Amino acid sequence: MGATAAAVGIVFAAGPPATADGKWCNNAVCIETYDTGTYLGRVEVSVINTNQPHRISARVWTTNGWSANTKVEDVDAFRTYRDQAYPQRHFPAGTRLCAEGFRGGESVGLPCVTITD
Repeated sequence: MGATAAAVGIVFAAGPPATADGKWCNNAVCIETYDTGTYLGRVEVSVINTNQPHRISARVWTTNGWSANTKVEDVDAFRTYRDQAYPQRHFPAGTRLCAEGFRGGESVGLPCVTITD
């Protein structure tokens, strides 16, 4: 837990702003938004798998309290896991959007982005 908290602090400090739709990645995990401004309707999370089958999942959250867990899926070797979360709301400018992906129970990336007007 302490390592994850330290990683979050580092990513929070370095994360880019989201002024429009886009894709942001950290290690084997990416988050992609499809909306502009402070509204988030859908957020896609992808986790790149390695050369062995794994159980993969992700958690998506914002710094103002919204969060969602994605489905847990057993993924074949060399296949990318994808799932969506649906906040369907406006967030205050400056809110951080983060996603942490897990492969075989281990964290494999934590991209974050700041939501702006």
